[in-house]
Amino acid sequence: MLTDEIKQLVLRHARLDGATDALGVDTDLYALGLTSLACVNLMLALEDRYDVEFGDALLKRETFASVASIAHAVDTLRGS
Repeated sequence: MLTDEIKQLVLRHARLDGATDALGVDTDLYALGLTSLACVNLMLALEDRYDVEFGDALLKRETFASVASIAHAVDTLRGS
């Protein structure tokens, strides 16, 4: 499932400070400590994993706010 894969990428690349064991699909990643630098690292990992490119329109806080919002963006980029 896409959200499960993205959750694993978030845990690996987002350098979160919060209680990551309780990370749900709608959990606010910024509330858990996601920084702009970690967001770039996460974005690059997502682009590599799913062979997509986040265009300017998606380079905003809302895109990376949660696992669900990231999955929606990836689905959109893949044309799903």
